[in-house]
Amino acid sequence: MPCPPVSPIQHSAIDDRDQVPNVFAMKFLSDTTSPAHPDVLAALAKANEGYAPSYGNDPLTAELRERLAALFGCELDIVLTTSGTASNALALSVLCPSHAVILCHDEAHIHRDERGAPEFFTGGGKLLPLKGDHAKIDPALLAAALAEWPQDFVHTTPPRALSISNLNESGCAYSPRELMELTAPAKAKGLSVHLDGARFANALVSLGCSPADMSWKAGGDILCFGATKNAALGAEAIILFGETRDRLGELQARQKRSGHMGPKARFIAAQMCAWLDNDLWLDLARKANSAAREIERLLMRSGGAEMAHPVDGNEVFARLDPVLADQLQKAGAGFYAWPDGSARFVASWCTSAEELAAFEAAING
Repeated sequence: MPCPPVSPIQHSAIDDRDQVPNVFAMKFLSDTTSPAHPDVLAALAKANEGYAPSYGNDPLTAELRERLAALFGCELDIVLTTSGTASNALALSVLCPSHAVILCHDEAHIHRDERGAPEFFTGGGKLLPLKGDHAKIDPALLAAALAEWPQDFVHTTPPRALSISNLNESGCAYSPRELMELTAPAKAKGLSVHLDGARFANALVSLGCSPADMSWKAGGDILCFGATKNAALGAEAIILFGETRDRLGELQARQKRSGHMGPKARFIAAQMCAWLDNDLWLDLARKANSAAREIERLLMRSGGAEMAHPVDGNEVFARLDPVLADQLQKAGAGFYAWPDGSARFVASWCTSAEELAAFEAAING
């Protein structure tokens, strides 16, 4: 049985606070350390020409809204931010009042890596973490929590929102059927559903589903649609579906009050429009996923690793023999020691063939 890696590089929500990714020959720390795509940068330069209305009233933001409506096949509204944490916290603040509960997985980013932002933005909303293998919420445990925490007992904090990450924090994807197994009972109890889609593109291409099938058709009310991890400079869209669109004004007020209403929103919209052009976002996600599968293949062939979780996207979690872990580190492979004892390797849109070849050479000694 491979042992947990002994690594000086510990997981941090700020991936490069103490580490400069470029010192590694193989950059597998996080997709947030990757550069922006040239097309995204070109779009920013074009958006920089001349003047445009501020605070999201510009033509590019209007274009992005129309394009997302076509992509998801429904009417929707959007609010733009520059970070996933801001998107998640703002989205949850309109779904969960200060006296209520947000159900999520125990490994959820909102629970483990956002420094209490959902509680802060909701004004005191409570997070109730649930268990489940591979960071997927167990439907039976969700049913038990919904029964245990009623909506109408004055002494008990009522659940008002369910939060699901897709890809989730173990790199696994929920299929539309799996999503419905969670969202249907939650909605039957009056809960709204928040989807953390920081790696939505990676999950989408892995499953071969449509954006609609993995969002509003699967019961999602709000999707935090992330481009930052997949080649943007910093671009996130909070997408409101169905009746949740009625909360747009409240969401915008919370966005402004918290300092997250970008005055030059055209530069966020420009990134996302370029990202969507000719399905670039899907092509880049496929490339990252393909690189992750190659990392998985090489590790499994080494004889010194076992997978901790299925590889459904661009993240690989493996339990490494200490000898192999040390070998990889000395060869310049950048990866994190994860809290569950595994090592996390993250491929990005620009993971190169040279990096993968160097990784293979490092494994072979």
